Parts: sequence; C-alpha cells; structure tokens
Amino acid sequence: QVQLVESGGGSVQAGGSLRLSCAASGITYSRYCMGWFRQAPGNEREGVAAIFSRTGSSYYAGSVRGRFTISQDKANNTLYLQMNTLKPEDTATYFCAVAEGGYCGTALQPYKDWGQGTQVTVSS
Repeated sequence: QVQLVESGGGSVQAGGSLRLSCAASGITYSRYCMGWFRQAPGNEREGVAAIFSRTGSSYYAGSVRGRFTISQDKANNTLYLQMNTLKPEDTATYFCAVAEGGYCGTALQPYKDWGQGTQVTVSS
C-alpha cells in the first residue's frame, strides 16, 4: 500500500522560500509519476508540478514555472518541491500524489494515491 507523508509547510512572507518534502513508501509500480498539487479554500485542487520517476522529466503549471522546482531523491524515496519567490496566491494546502503508468503531468485524474497535505501560508 502506497503511503505518502508531506512535510515542510509553514508561514512565510511574500518573496520567501519553502521546501516541501514527501516521504513515500510502498510504491511498487514499474513506471510512475509523482506530483505536487495544491488546494486553497473554496478552490478546486490544481496541479503544480510533476516528475516522471524513471527519467526525471518534470512538468510545471504556468503559474509556478520559474519559481518552483520539483526533484526526487530515489535512494531515500523522497519527493521535494522547492518554492521560491512565494506569493500570497500560493497559499494553499499542498499534496503529493502518485500516478501509475506512463502519464506524467499536472492533471488530477491519473493520480490515485494521495498524501494528507501540508499547509503553506504566504503573507503580503
């Protein structure tokens, strides 16, 4: 059974940085993509970034491209999201998730395994 545990959230001022981590266990898929998603109160969950585990190819939502970087430490089964130049509109609960198979991107539907989320608050 896949387990995903996010950490690293917190409160920062606009322009600041945070690094989120997602500790993964139980992934036995031969091909899979790991992604970061976020959901602000009253909003739908949206994709932020994704990385294909086998190749390291990464994908970003336009709103975060150039500010956020997704990476993986395969030896330690950990996914990261480095967030720089944070804006108040980045405030949300951030989730990591896993999609089995060849798809990799920021669409929600392929992702079936989800963590519980970590809160990020950016003040102006």
